[in-house]
Amino acid sequence: MISKQYIESVKKRFLYYKSVGERAMQQLTEEQLLFKPSQESNSIAIIVNHLYGNMLSRWTNFYTEDGEKEWRNRDNEFEDIILSSNDLYKKWNRGWTSVFNIIDNITAEDLQKTVFIRGEEHSVIDAINRQLTHYSYHIGQIVYIGKINKDKQWESLTIPKGKSKEYNKRLKNKI
Repeated sequence: MISKQYIESVKKRFLYYKSVGERAMQQLTEEQLLFKPSQESNSIAIIVNHLYGNMLSRWTNFYTEDGEKEWRNRDNEFEDIILSSNDLYKKWNRGWTSVFNIIDNITAEDLQKTVFIRGEEHSVIDAINRQLTHYSYHIGQIVYIGKINKDKQWESLTIPKGKSKEYNKRLKNKI
C-alpha cells in the first residue's frame, strides 16, 4: 500500500515540476530562453540541456547500469549548444520521456532494488528522490530567469504575489 502511494506521489510530483517548467518557458521568447542573467549564469537553454543530459544518463538502463554513463559529457551540457526553442523543447521532451519510461512502469518490487549513481549505492527510492529534488532545483532556476525576463508581465505559475488570502478563501469555499 505504501509503495503504491509513493509511486503515485512521485509521478504526481514529476508531472507537476515538468508542467511548472513548461508553463514558465511558454511565456518566453526564443531570445529570452537563450538569455543569461550574467556572464557566469546559465540560460534556460543551458539548464534544459543539463537536465536532458542528466535525465538520459540517470534513467537509461536505470536498474542495470550506473546512472552516470560513460557516454555522458556533463561539462558539455553547460555550453551554448541549444540555439533554438525547437531544439530546447525536443531535448526537454526527450529527457522527460526517459524519466516517465521508468516511473510509469515501476512496481513495488522495484522499490526494493538497489541502483548506482557515480559508483554510490542508492535504494531506488533514494535515487528517485535525488532526481526529483535535482529537477525541482533547476526548474526553480528556470522560473527565476523567466521572471527576470518578463518582470511585471510575468504570469504567476502558482499563487500570485499578494493573493494568498484570496486563494485560501477560494480553497475553503470548495470544501
